[in-house]
Amino acid sequence: MSTWTEHERAVVDAVPDGLFIGGAWRPAASGARFPVEDPALARELRTVADADAQDARAAAEAAGAAQEAWAATAPRERGEILRRAYELLLERRDDLALLMTLEMGKPLAEAKGEVGYAAEFFRWFAEEAVRIDGGYQTSPDGKDRFVVMRRPVGPVLLITPWNFPLAMGTRKIGPAVAAGCTMIVKPAEQTPLSLLALAGILREAGLPDGVLNVLTTSRPGEVVEPLLRGGIVRKLSFTGSTAVGRLLLEQSAEQVLRVSLELGGNAPFLVFEDADLDRAVEGALAAKMRNMGEACTAANRLYVHESVAGAFAECLAARMGALTVGRGTEPGVDVGPLIDADGRGKVDELVEDAVGRGAKTLVGGEHAPGDGYFYRPTVLTGVPADAAMLHQEVFGPVAPILTFTDEDEVVAAANDTPYGLVSYVFTQSLERAFRLGERLDTGMVGLNKGVVSNPAAPFGGVKQSGLGREGGTVGIDEFLETRYLAMPLS
Repeated sequence: MSTWTEHERAVVDAVPDGLFIGGAWRPAASGARFPVEDPALARELRTVADADAQDARAAAEAAGAAQEAWAATAPRERGEILRRAYELLLERRDDLALLMTLEMGKPLAEAKGEVGYAAEFFRWFAEEAVRIDGGYQTSPDGKDRFVVMRRPVGPVLLITPWNFPLAMGTRKIGPAVAAGCTMIVKPAEQTPLSLLALAGILREAGLPDGVLNVLTTSRPGEVVEPLLRGGIVRKLSFTGSTAVGRLLLEQSAEQVLRVSLELGGNAPFLVFEDADLDRAVEGALAAKMRNMGEACTAANRLYVHESVAGAFAECLAARMGALTVGRGTEPGVDVGPLIDADGRGKVDELVEDAVGRGAKTLVGGEHAPGDGYFYRPTVLTGVPADAAMLHQEVFGPVAPILTFTDEDEVVAAANDTPYGLVSYVFTQSLERAFRLGERLDTGMVGLNKGVVSNPAAPFGGVKQSGLGREGGTVGIDEFLETRYLAMPLS
């Protein structure tokens, strides 16, 4: 049976395993702990503190107590803290990447890329902290003057997912710090270690006690609902499934909280007859296989013009079939395990459903060998319109290919979903690119590009893919309130 090396064990054991409340590490009030699993070995990697409602109250009180002083901190000082944290993340990239690979499975090279991506959010918002603006205005009748200012919304609850455990933490923490908000962060149960390590880095970078509080828990409902209803938290930022997002939106209504939601996706990937096929295949590989397909931005429905569908499918199947599946810590591995048994089981069900309805498997369609939750990269053709995988996120390395003949037809099919996070278009026609950029009902569009995420761009969707935007110049707006002073001039 495979096991961890001494170095891997040391990196994991170096991470604090308690709750981080009021600037101190402490056990859960009940003393409870829960296991974190290595999905490549299907074995317990570590245990961490298991917070309950009592711990949630303590974290809320710490955030509330620190809010006034933190809001009064100079923007430059807040920015410098983020800048120092950015530099520490890059200095410790290797260990942070290894930690991420061990707790969620992605290949080490990809994990290192995520550390760099995560760090960029801190660098971006370090620069945005000093750009929070306001205004001065004369009333229409000339009698009054208006002074407009931006103020932090107050203590915020940040709930992060397991698939990008470090980057989704920095994408939320960065603007909160820059805006002057204190925070309570609840990382995903499957991947708490990356966020705990990040909390240590922010403390080292000079973040004051109580500004960041981290609650790890296996009982999210018991912890999150009292925070939303308790009267201290003023904003929720959540990344996760649409079903959970709806529930949290309902719970947030009682205190009329500001809410940002980044939810599910069902991304269409459109390849037109004039596309550069090599570029389209590379784009599909990036859009489908990033993070083993476990991404809300993953290409979920690949619509290919019938004149090039055969060549595209053959080339994509060859590329995906050549990918090496295995433990992310091993050299040369391209595809790690899925997150857990349930995640792989869902992929099994969706592939079996599609094949049972007539889809053809060009490559994959089965488990890969190993102790963990491995699944072979899979390409399916002839997927019927009623296949379940076309109507929900696969969240795995499966590419279903459909054909089309007409632009109007494929736009209608692409938009025929309650989700609207991202879409991808491959064409060499500039006019078509702009036309599709306007017609596709998604918050983001990748034109001849398979990855759209960038800290400098506004990330988010429409319809049931969420509310609000993260990143870009608008990302900090989600953490600010607008206030104005009215003053008469005689």
